[in-house]
Amino acid sequence: VWQFRRLILAELNVDLREELDYLNQITTENPKNYQIWHHRRWVAEKLGAGVAGKELEFTSQIFSHDAKNYHAWSHRQWVLLNLGGWEDELIFCDKLLKEDVFNNSAWNQRYFLITKSPLLGGLDSMRDSEVAYAVEAILSRPENESPWRYLRGIYGNDPECLAGDPRVVSVCSEVLISRRNYVHALNLVLDLLCHRFRPAEDLVDAIDAVSSATGSTTGSDLPRRVCSILQRVDPIRANYWEWRKKNI
Repeated sequence: VWQFRRLILAELNVDLREELDYLNQITTENPKNYQIWHHRRWVAEKLGAGVAGKELEFTSQIFSHDAKNYHAWSHRQWVLLNLGGWEDELIFCDKLLKEDVFNNSAWNQRYFLITKSPLLGGLDSMRDSEVAYAVEAILSRPENESPWRYLRGIYGNDPECLAGDPRVVSVCSEVLISRRNYVHALNLVLDLLCHRFRPAEDLVDAIDAVSSATGSTTGSDLPRRVCSILQRVDPIRANYWEWRKKNI
């Protein structure tokens, strides 16, 4: 029926701005319907770059009700890539993350932006400021996995490059020293250790202190000791950490 509607609209040469107004209502009422979003994309493509701002504003309205609506995020990225509107997107992402730093969709959009935007100069030129941004978010809520993943992503998941940035090692040490919500810090440290990263003495001391506080295995090499800690403090994935320990 949606395809038939598109044939009719094309044949009658209808003003598609009216169709977009119609879609505003029906999309709001059915925000997770694939067919509606596909139809909306077809209409927006026909109308061109002049509707980019309206489409971005519409998706932001959807996010006010459901901040992680996949269809709206997918549509927003399509609009940016095909119709433009990049100018205020970094401000938009920052706004969403200030409202909810756990919004993994907003973190994903931020990564999409710094890697795809024609205005920001690419990941290499943004990396320094984005590492600082991620570190600040980690220190505010170290239990939040999203900024840890973001930190990996902006280094292309390259352990050697990650370990080469003193801020990465420093934030791991700081979280471990605080002894609160340090599962993701230990996970990152483990991955670095498995790639022959040699930690400084303060990081080793922080790991030893956590190991002692949790009653974990002592005397083994450092990566296996980290796995033992994780088995205790992350029991839902205890079998995974045991597997990691055996395969080091």
